[in-house]
Amino acid sequence: MRPGVSLYAIAVLAVTMAVRAGAQGTGAPGSPDHAAHEAMAGSMVEGAHMRMTSLRVRSVTDSVRAMAIADTLRTALARYADPSAAERDGFRLFAPRVKNQRIYHYTKWANALGEAFRFDPRRPTSILYKKDAAGKMHLAGAMYTMPKRTSPADLDKRIPLSVTQWHLHTNLCVPGRGEEQRYLELKDGKPKFGLAGSIVTKEACDAENGTFFPTIFGWMVHANVFEGTDLKTVWGHDDQAEHAGHEP
Repeated sequence: MRPGVSLYAIAVLAVTMAVRAGAQGTGAPGSPDHAAHEAMAGSMVEGAHMRMTSLRVRSVTDSVRAMAIADTLRTALARYADPSAAERDGFRLFAPRVKNQRIYHYTKWANALGEAFRFDPRRPTSILYKKDAAGKMHLAGAMYTMPKRTSPADLDKRIPLSVTQWHLHTNLCVPGRGEEQRYLELKDGKPKFGLAGSIVTKEACDAENGTFFPTIFGWMVHANVFEGTDLKTVWGHDDQAEHAGHEP
């Protein structure tokens, strides 16, 4: 085993367990399951709970490389049009208690560990689905991940930073073990805990007897290869222009 594999695996599992601690949740807003889902599928808005890479000046080489990755991924995912096919290959629905999700992540943690050391565009960490009004799942794309220690230069080697923005979830405070009902606590009408919570520092989290995570899960990027074929649709986010120039 390469150095760091076991530590990264432990970190992923430990944070997942922490977010879902004592999970008797229903997936309702404020529950542990809902917090875990938000960490995987939250809106791409930089702030106290989200760090994003800055957009760089795009070159023709970047565009060609990003398109080639998208084409390879689209071909590899075609066999997963039905989520049951993904499940047969070891992908599992993330936050299954959250019944109505904007994006459904079917995740294979073994792929996440592999991505820490090599990049194979055919083996993403998660396969992404959207549900239509009739309840049918439709393949949307995939999510790649990298450990939180990864430098911008190494992220750029995976997917060009001139084409997309990787994101990292930050400053998570969760209630203490056995106090999961505190996810529902409000301050000035807003949640205290979770990735939409008002608590964004360790000191404030400690004052609430919570557990603080400066970062969780690691870097993530979505590739919406079944939403379109142009670079902006596949790799873009609506708020990219607003956050251009911010360094991670």
